[in-house]
Amino acid sequence: MDLRQLRSLVHISDCGSLSRAAEIMRTSQPALSLQIKHLETELGVELLHRHARGVTLTDLGRLFCDHVRTILKDIERAKEIVSSQAKSPIGKVSVGLPTSACRGMSAQLIATVAKRYPNISLHIIEAMTGTLDEWVQLGRLDVALLYDHKPFPNVAWTEMMVEDLMLIADSKNPILKRASVRFSELENLPIALPGNPHVLRNVIDRIAVREGITPNIVIDSDSLTAISQLVRSGHMTIMPHFAFIDEIARGEMNAVPIVDPTPSWRLSVVVSQRTINARSSEVVATALAEVIQSMVESGAWRARLRAQGT
Repeated sequence: MDLRQLRSLVHISDCGSLSRAAEIMRTSQPALSLQIKHLETELGVELLHRHARGVTLTDLGRLFCDHVRTILKDIERAKEIVSSQAKSPIGKVSVGLPTSACRGMSAQLIATVAKRYPNISLHIIEAMTGTLDEWVQLGRLDVALLYDHKPFPNVAWTEMMVEDLMLIADSKNPILKRASVRFSELENLPIALPGNPHVLRNVIDRIAVREGITPNIVIDSDSLTAISQLVRSGHMTIMPHFAFIDEIARGEMNAVPIVDPTPSWRLSVVVSQRTINARSSEVVATALAEVIQSMVESGAWRARLRAQGT
């Protein structure tokens, strides 16, 4: 089976005539008939009904031809992508961002990519790290920013930084007068956290087991919006400072460091090796890493870049 045979079948289907299809393809009708005969022999089914008015596809022929059209379109698309990317990165790139980072950095990432690579179209997807990690491995995402990423096949990653998790409270909460809060004190504070298997919850649970304490987690919520409302109503949460950077800037909330020990997680930029748009994905990943580095160096994102140590 080769591409010429597949294209021949599509032309015959469109023309309804072997002679007309042969004319379009600049070949003889016997040669075209022989191609289809070889195809039918290989598949073990009859693809065409031959009659006085021309030819029509059999039911199985129609089914096969539909798949052939998709294959030929994918081949043409792949050729276009390779040809275009030889000149300039182009096409759609899907980028997965965890909820705690998406609000603070998506606009800057979009602006950076638009300025450098106007032919790239970004699709920003916000979800939990576990979901993003799975989608990158499956090739449903081209690029992602992940917390505490574990090595897996089919992905390449660059660890960017370490980010401390802090106690977030409403601006009226007296705990904000403290310089820090000991991790053991979390047993007596009303905490709202994402549930398992969220990476943040796993980080807190691991430290709690090691320290022999049980944090007072009164509500499980995988919604950052819901957690924000709970904090406004008197609860507290454990998040990176960056997750509530807008609320903190407006004076609605603030953050207190957690010490003895300080919970933290690592952030990595990850690229799927199953992407069909490799070059564009790579330049977007580079842009994502540069945006992160710039925000950390400017102090907008409180974290320690990998080169600065952990």
